[in-house]
Amino acid sequence: MRPLSLVAIAATFSSATLLAAPSRIHPSTPGHVQVGVASWYGVEHRGRPTASGVPFDDRQLTAAHRTLPLGTRVKVTNLRNGRSIVVKINDRGPVPRRRLIDVSRIAAERLGFKHQGLAPVEVSVISTPKAGLAGE
Repeated sequence: MRPLSLVAIAATFSSATLLAAPSRIHPSTPGHVQVGVASWYGVEHRGRPTASGVPFDDRQLTAAHRTLPLGTRVKVTNLRNGRSIVVKINDRGPVPRRRLIDVSRIAAERLGFKHQGLAPVEVSVISTPKAGLAGE
C-alpha cells in the first residue's frame, strides 16, 4: 500500500472537516472518531506539570488534546503506515490550531513519525475517566 502524504490527506479533507467532523455522538463518547494531524513533544518538557497535574514524561504513552476530558484513553492510528497505540490524555494542546493531538516522544516513535514531526492520524475514544480519576 502506498503511504499517504499530508498533502494528499489535506486535499481529501478540508481543515474544518478534519477537526470538526459532524457526529451523532458526543466527542468524548467511546467510539467517537476524529481525523487530523498529530505532532509530538518530548524531553524539553520533561518534568513540567501537565494540565492533569502529573509531571510530563516523554517516555510514557500520553497525549495532549484540546477538548477530550483528562484521563480519556484514545487509540491513535497513523494513517500513513497503519500503526496504532493507546495513549492517555493528560494535557491540553496542541497549540497550533490545525493539529488535532500532541503525543509524547515515545508515542511518536511507536507510531513511526518521530523523524517527520507530523502525521495524519485517526483518534478513536476508547474510554473516559470516572469522576476524580483524571490525573491517575
